[in-house]
Amino acid sequence: MNLPLELDLERRRFLSRRWFFRECGVGLGSIALASLLGDKASAAAAKPAATRLVAGTTDPLAPKKGHFPGKAKSVIYLFMAGAPSQLELFDHKPTLAKYNGQPVPKDVLKGQTYAFIKPDSAIYAPEFKFAQHGRSGAWISEALPELAGVADDITIVRSMTTDAFNHAPGQIFMNTGSQQFGRPSMGSWVTYGLGSQSQDLPGYVVMNSAGGLSGGAGNYGSGFLPSSYQGVLFRKGADPVLYLSNPAGMSSSLQRKTLDAVKDLNEQRLGVVGDPEIATRINAFEMAYRMQTSAPELMDISKESKETLEMYGAEPGKASFANNCLLARRLVERGVRFVQLFHEAWDHHSDVKGGVKGQAAITDKACAALVRDLKQRGLLDETLVVWGGEFGRTPQVEASAELGRSLGRDHHPQAFSMWFAGGGVKRGFSLGETDDFGFNVVKDKVHVHDLHATMLHLLGFDHEKLTFRFQGRDFRLTDVHGEVVKPMLV
Repeated sequence: MNLPLELDLERRRFLSRRWFFRECGVGLGSIALASLLGDKASAAAAKPAATRLVAGTTDPLAPKKGHFPGKAKSVIYLFMAGAPSQLELFDHKPTLAKYNGQPVPKDVLKGQTYAFIKPDSAIYAPEFKFAQHGRSGAWISEALPELAGVADDITIVRSMTTDAFNHAPGQIFMNTGSQQFGRPSMGSWVTYGLGSQSQDLPGYVVMNSAGGLSGGAGNYGSGFLPSSYQGVLFRKGADPVLYLSNPAGMSSSLQRKTLDAVKDLNEQRLGVVGDPEIATRINAFEMAYRMQTSAPELMDISKESKETLEMYGAEPGKASFANNCLLARRLVERGVRFVQLFHEAWDHHSDVKGGVKGQAAITDKACAALVRDLKQRGLLDETLVVWGGEFGRTPQVEASAELGRSLGRDHHPQAFSMWFAGGGVKRGFSLGETDDFGFNVVKDKVHVHDLHATMLHLLGFDHEKLTFRFQGRDFRLTDVHGEVVKPMLV
């Protein structure tokens, strides 16, 4: 009997619960008694899954179709964790230079709250000069000379806003649509909805090139979605995934026979209890087997041309943001659906000039190279590139002798900037405005939920219909909000 996916999932959950009570002979009273006696062993809640059968094998990441044809087939998300200062990079505010060191006008503050500074802290002029670039005349600071060279290939949104003003909730909110831990990440939603075109690599790959994330692994976790959709973290260095090599004494033929036997047992169990985590386990074993060949080949960037390596500033055998950007291109080339590069080094509460200059030197060349490389290979139109952090930085100065801080900027959720390229967004386009002081958005506000709705739209989804039933409720990435930002679309 062929049932619609959601009905089939409900049937599997019902059968799983019924099997448990019938086969285990455990009544509700016994469960309650165990709880009263302090039994600390707890059973994980069953999770539904969008599992498919492909050639007789469970494959949660089998390619799927969206609600309509999307412009983008894959996403590369350059997450600049720590929150880059939009005032030093994209949001040109000459008025701040005019009032540098003076108190903020009271009518501008409007009851704003900040993490470390007082709202009436002095105005702080931007530390870098701005100029217009390309035929589009996009305003970009001198800190990003390489990105300025691709100004006509990107869309800059200067009117982003968020609900969170501290790093952990801000990062979690930007990546999952909720400030609560435990929700599925954007990459998980995308692979849940579309699966992956790659047979030999994970559908959702994560790489980190700087410090640890304030939001932790929750930034790329699958939450209540089956764990087959969580991001797979590739480690720094030449050995990105642990334990891919066979131990001594394990031949390829013996390994294949072992995997086949384990697979048969797992599939039998899946047919009895319908637990989607068993499908995840089957898929993980098979993926690991295939990655023994695919992962080393992927990571060997020495086969790239000298010109390509120089364009990115990449060096074979080393771990760097530049290498990760080149690997991101290689991953989407091989059909990986969602690649996320985390670079948490932008939290400049002190010396914002030195901090931005240092991080721009690390990231600017590689980001621009990624756009150029995708374009010249014919991949940019079908790859959505996203750049941005969890919020912005204040127009006021942060200075504290007690904390050893001077000439920095505090967290600013009311207004910040991001840029996008390819995958159905306009080229050489700027959207949104903030007031003269850069405090608040005054035109074309884009909330985090709007960002998520737009990204899903570009991938072929109605964000209100990409849902997953959990604990009796249909959840979605955009919660109960979000509008597609149509002006930035082709």
